[in-house]
Amino acid sequence: MEFHEILNHPVFTKTASIFLLFLIVYAIVKVLQKAAFKIAKDNSSKYKFKKLINLGGYILFVFGILYVFNTKLDGIGTALGVAGAGIAFALQEVIVSIAGYVTVFTSNFYKVGDRVKLGGIKGDVIDIGLLRTTLMEIGDWVNGDLYNGKMVRIANSFVFKEPVYNYSGDFPFLWDEMTIPIKTEGDYKYAEETFLKILEDEVGDFSKTSQLAWNQMIGNYSIENARVAPMISMTFDENWITLTLRYVVDYKSRRGTKSNLYDKILSSIKASEGRIEVASAAFEITKFPKN
Repeated sequence: MEFHEILNHPVFTKTASIFLLFLIVYAIVKVLQKAAFKIAKDNSSKYKFKKLINLGGYILFVFGILYVFNTKLDGIGTALGVAGAGIAFALQEVIVSIAGYVTVFTSNFYKVGDRVKLGGIKGDVIDIGLLRTTLMEIGDWVNGDLYNGKMVRIANSFVFKEPVYNYSGDFPFLWDEMTIPIKTEGDYKYAEETFLKILEDEVGDFSKTSQLAWNQMIGNYSIENARVAPMISMTFDENWITLTLRYVVDYKSRRGTKSNLYDKILSSIKASEGRIEVASAAFEITKFPKN
């Protein structure tokens, strides 16, 4: 086969056309990304623009290939129908994952940097790909909201199959509680006042900023005006008085904040000179069994 016959061969011309199409689409994607980066002011917007432009490039390239292998434009509809039936059956999970990718970017499910629970895995979103979302996992064998070192990739299709828990979406705060049992003989009023002051000193700033975020939530959703200020509730029985300390904290500061609170509470109990004493279970033996 001579050189000019090779150049005119349908396989060669279509292969060359696909290669040329790839270069054109690649150049368009890079130009659009460069323009988008100039418009976007923060890293989150740049990341989102980059992902959307990449998705548009994939779609353009696929339609270009279909056009190359169908010489007549009016044959594209038939080709899409035939190809779509086979693809939909063979690549169901892939198609649903791509649909999940589009849904994530066009809705408010989550974004890069959010702390979520997705597919039973809890962690921080570090990347949202076309097919999978990558999480830096927290918990598992590590207690508290700390990284355990595992990176987990979860199919985007899970947004349609399971609930998506977002710990840092519209309201990037969490309610947390801690219980302190004290003896009934102690001064529980003094204990309440002391613990409440500790709460206000330690998490008072969270209360102010979280109130602004909650007010915005009320405007966007049908939700009641919950209390975000620190509060203490009390229960008691024949054994001891239980004080429950409830407060709002930033979702990434929960463990450290609780540790600081426990430290200050223990210090205040020691400084109370017996007015506050921690209760513990005690057993009284009233009768010894006979031998």
